[in-house]
Parts: sequence; structure tokens; C-alpha cells
Amino acid sequence: MRKDFLVFGSPKVEEAEIQEVVDCLRSGWISTGPRVGKFQQMFADYVGSKYAVALNSCTAGLHLAMLAAGIQPGDEVITTPMTFAATANAIIHAGARPVFVDIELPAMNIDAQLIEKSITTKTKAVIPVHLCGRPCNMDHIMAIAKSNNLIVIEDAAHAVESEYNGKKIGTIGDITVFSFYVTKNLVTGEGGMITTDNDMYAEKVEAYGLHGMSRGAWKRYSDEGFKHYQVTYPGFKYNMMDIQAAMGIHQLKRLEKYLKRRNEIWQRYNEAFSEMPLQTPAPPEKGTKHACHLYTILLNLEELTVDRDTIQQALHEENIGTGIHFISLHLHPYYRNTYAYEADDFPKALYVSERTISLPLSAKLTDEDVADVIAAVKRVLARYHR
Repeated sequence: MRKDFLVFGSPKVEEAEIQEVVDCLRSGWISTGPRVGKFQQMFADYVGSKYAVALNSCTAGLHLAMLAAGIQPGDEVITTPMTFAATANAIIHAGARPVFVDIELPAMNIDAQLIEKSITTKTKAVIPVHLCGRPCNMDHIMAIAKSNNLIVIEDAAHAVESEYNGKKIGTIGDITVFSFYVTKNLVTGEGGMITTDNDMYAEKVEAYGLHGMSRGAWKRYSDEGFKHYQVTYPGFKYNMMDIQAAMGIHQLKRLEKYLKRRNEIWQRYNEAFSEMPLQTPAPPEKGTKHACHLYTILLNLEELTVDRDTIQQALHEENIGTGIHFISLHLHPYYRNTYAYEADDFPKALYVSERTISLPLSAKLTDEDVADVIAAVKRVLARYHR
């Protein structure tokens, strides 16, 4: 058994970003400043969007996307239940109602075929979630949105490197929101980014994200001289700090290098688990680029003597950290009680919820770490095989 515990989602942080953070501290520009501006431009260039607005979290970005898009109390927003709570919570914080539709298997993304059936006169937007880094069926979703006059807000928390039919995720929907949380492919500790080509959306997100102050408010204390600001919206404190951007500037430069390493680990897992009582992730769809954010297996419970939670605990006892992505939102008390959901309302999301385990997948992992994960999974599943 492995001697030390392998932390799930531990990021790879290198000397360049450490030094950049130190330089940032010494410069006096600690909160939103020139490094945020640089990071925004670099990210916009990477994605190919007209605008990129940095924020303190993807959750903040989802909330501001709702506001920028004009989502109001009484509106409905269609999304998947197979996602983190922030996706639905942002809809609720805007006063709207999240409307869940089931996922498709084996992709585990929102089933585009079901979206149109859930559209009502109250529907204003749809939020596809690129789960684990796999792009959703965006051609179908965009066609539905266009024919029904809906706004498309992409939750790309897992999908920084993803591409769909030659287009970067971040350039397809009306607004796209990314995450730079500590477990993500690009890490700033906490942090997020919105991309859009819409002038009005970008202006609203930037202003709402910093107390509703007029654009470029951080410059008021620069060496260009003090400048008065104006409050144009009742905003929030969602801005990214230069300390965070200091990490992002260097993480972004290595994004494709890190993806190559995660792809190598992905293939090792696929080969090792091919004959085991589990389902490995489906191959990327033709014409797409998978960001390989999460390597999520689905246990074949009918071939095992215990449930998923027992398997996860057994891996923990083998000193292997794992994650669960996700327990479908309709199974959580708040959504279940508020919207009167039953467990089998979304049978495919329920199926995944009972079987999913995410294994360690990070550029930080050594070959020995990967071998330890494989060996532990094999030992545990052999122990509980029928």
C-alpha cells in the first residue's frame, strides 16, 4: 500500500508563479491592478474572445452572467442537474428558477434533445455544463437557443482547453464562465473568468464585479493621477486580485503542456482499467478537444458486493484521494424539497450519481503516483468483486 496520502486534485505550482506572487507583494499592487489586466488580455488571446473579465471565482462569474443577461425573478433557466451547486445557485440568486433536464450517456453532459421539451414562455436562457472537460453538443444547443430566442451561458469550469468543431469553448455561447479553483487545470487558488464578444455583457460584468463602479476603476490610484469613479450599478465585490493573476499569468503559459501530461495519465488509466468492473470515460466526440479535467469512472455495481461509497472509503484507506463529480442536484435536500423532485425524475443523472468516482488526474502526478492509483483500484475492486 502507498505510504503517504495522495491528495486528490493537488495542483502543480512552479517557481515562476511563486516568484511572480512575491514580486506582486513587493510592488504594492496586491488587489486588482496591472497583473489582472495582463492576465485578462492573455486569456482573451488564448480563447479568441473579444473580452475576458477576471473575477474572484467562477461562482461570481455565473452570478454576474445572469445579471448581465438580464435574468430576472420569474424567469426560468434550463441546465443540467449533473453539476456543482454553483450552477443552479447562480440562477436562484438572480431570482429565477433552475429547470433541470437529464443527461445523455455515456457523455454525461446535458441531453440537447431534451432541452426543447422543457422550454416555456418563462425560459430565458440555457446553461450547458462541459462536464469533466467534455464539450457539450453546442451546434444543437445553439440552434435551439436561436430558434427560441434564448441566451446561452456556458459553464466551462472544467473546460479551459476544450474545443468544439474547431472553436474554442469561450467563443461559442453568448457568455462563458471559467474556473481557476485550486483543483482546476489552470490554478489561481480561487478565481474565475468570463469571456464574451458582447460589448454590453462585458461592461456590465466588469462594473457589477467591482461595486458597480465605472470601467477601469482600479486605475484611480495609479501613477497616472487620481481619477473619480461613478457607480453605475448596485454591484458586488467579485474582482480578482493581482496576487491571483500573478499565478494565472504563468499557469496559462503551461496549459497545453500540462494537458499533454494529463492525456498520458488518462491513457494509462484507460489501458489499466479496460477489463475491470467499471466504465472508463467515453472517448472524445469527433471534432472535439477534451480538456481532461476529471477522470471519472462509473462502477458496475451489479458486479460488486458493495456500493460506491464503500469503494471510495476503501481507496481512502489505500491512501488514494478521490472525488465525486457529482451527486445530481435534484437529490440534494434544498432542490429536492424546493422543487418537489423525485429521485427517478432524472434517471440517467441518478445512475451516474450512484456510481461515479473521480481518480487523481494532475500534471503534478509522477509515474509512481499513477501506478499507485492503478494498483489500489485493482486491489479494492478485486476484494469486492462478486
